[in-house]
Order: sequence, then C-alpha cells, then structure tokens
Amino acid sequence: MILTGDYHTHTPYSHGKNTVAENAARAKELGLKELGIADHGFSHVAFGLRRRKIDSYIADCRRAEEEYGVKVLVGIEANIQGVDGKAELTEKDFEKFDLYLCGKHVFVFYDKFSDMTKYGCANFFADKFHRASQKLIERNTKAYINAIKNNPLDAITHLNYLCPANALEVAKCAADHGTYIELNAKKKHLTDEELMQIADKTSARFIIDSDAHAAERVGDKKIVEEQLSRLDFPLDRIDNIDGRTPSFRFAEYKKHL
Repeated sequence: MILTGDYHTHTPYSHGKNTVAENAARAKELGLKELGIADHGFSHVAFGLRRRKIDSYIADCRRAEEEYGVKVLVGIEANIQGVDGKAELTEKDFEKFDLYLCGKHVFVFYDKFSDMTKYGCANFFADKFHRASQKLIERNTKAYINAIKNNPLDAITHLNYLCPANALEVAKCAADHGTYIELNAKKKHLTDEELMQIADKTSARFIIDSDAHAAERVGDKKIVEEQLSRLDFPLDRIDNIDGRTPSFRFAEYKKHL
C-alpha cells in the first residue's frame, strides 16, 4: 500500500513544527505526488491559522510546490463550531484555498454559548470521564452531518476522536455528499467494528492522512496499516494509495460559483 498524497499536515502557521517547505521536501523524498498543508482553522484559540497570515501562507505553499515539484494544496482543517455544523470558511475565503478539511477540536471559539457548553464542554468532560451520554452522541452526530451538508468539505478528519458519534450515520451523509472519511494515522479514532460497518453498509470513500505535526511524520500511515491488517477492508475504497488521487468535492464546488 503506497501513499500517493498526504492531505493533512501542519506547519507553524498553526500547531506544526516544520515549515511548508520542509514538509514538501519530505513529501518529495517519499515520492508523494500531492501534499496538503491543512493548518487549524481560525477559531482555534491557541493554534489557529490567523487571517492576517493567509497571504503568506499561500505564498509559502506556492514556493514549495515550485521548488520541490510536489503539488502543494493550500488547505485548512476547519473546526466544527457547533451542532448547526458551522465551519470557518465563507464563500469569500473559497478562492484562497484548495482543500477544505474539517473536524472536531477542543479550545475553539463558539458563536453560541449553548454550543460551547452542550457541544464543546460536554465532549471535553465526556473524554475526561470516559463516559458519553446517548444525547451527546446524537448531538455530535447531528453536528458532523450538518457540517457535511452545509459546507463543501473534502474530508471529515479523525471522525469520533474526542467527539463520539454514530459513525455509520455520518458516513452515509458523507457518501451522499462526496465527502471523504479520513483514516487518521496520528489518532486512533474509529474502532474496527465502526470502520467495517462503514465499509459494508455505505458507499463512503476514504483517504489516509498522517496528520503530521512534524516533517518526519509526513506520509506516515503506520497506525492505519496496522488496523487494516486486522480487517477484510476493501482497499479499492481508499483513493490516495497505489497511484490513485482523490476527486475532491471543494474543487468541483468552486467551478459552479
């Protein structure tokens, strides 16, 4: 299983250690065709990409692509900001970005107090005490589904990490809208049972990403390979391995604006 592209890597623009160029150099070394720079969204309190730095961010990606010959996508890993599925990019932002990932994170600014308490804080404490109510699971499922429906997302990142939801229902929605389910090689997020349910009962498609916060981890897929080795998983459903490259929803959406 050879990775064609790694679409979820971070830099010092958010929570990463190495520069865009250093990530691109590592991608070239590994023979990757494409690299996504997907720093955390604007609403992340401590580690979000700042709007005032977007032009510099884009310039760094374009220079790295020219220097290393790897296609470098200007991306963002947006934050789900509440049960209504709001994410950070507006249509005014769309022309600046090539790749639109989205996931649940902690320490995010919320628009509504109810989202901060019933979504943000509720998940934080559910993780700390290893206990999630059915109501919270339903709320999280609704948040994921609304995020997919209301935003042209390319992929949901680390589904169910720090945010337990009905993964099958989320995947059904993702399949309907052309959003990928990410298999994240940094965080254990889907159980074997959840992953096989998605594969068996939906037409959802997948990408494997490193979620690298350092250049040395760009292209890493070890955790995912270990999980898939235990399962009878259809590898032809993964669109960034063995020469395949994904057909991303965001790029197609922008053609019709």
